[in-house]
Amino acid sequence: MNQSGANTLVDMTILIGYLPAPEGEAALRAGFAEAKLRSSNAVVINSQRRGASGTPTEIDQDVIDRIVSLGKDSDVEVEVLQPDHEDDLPGTLNELVEEHDAQLIVIGLRKRSAIGKFILGSQAQRILLEAEVPVLTAKA
Repeated sequence: MNQSGANTLVDMTILIGYLPAPEGEAALRAGFAEAKLRSSNAVVINSQRRGASGTPTEIDQDVIDRIVSLGKDSDVEVEVLQPDHEDDLPGTLNELVEEHDAQLIVIGLRKRSAIGKFILGSQAQRILLEAEVPVLTAKA
């Protein structure tokens, strides 16, 4: 371990999808617990739809600092990224999996009605079906 308490020799990376909402917090908790268990680092992804900056899902530096601190409290080295994406969030995550050689994606889920899923579609469902690595889901 280095002076910050985070692991310095890490063989695995875990991607954690984060939005500033209860399901995002659930993903952080589950992702950091999994990273600690696996002696892995974590890459937290807060991805905005291209051209939609300033949305309620975008996080500022204070939130980034809090996320890094939470990771440090869990003895997990954390990097926070804010890549833009088009309509293909699962594709963006798969690109990040390859770029960071990640072995796991962690996302939070919120409860939705069957009609809500049918009408609005489900990014979470697409991530589960299209991810190139295992996906761990956490309920808020």
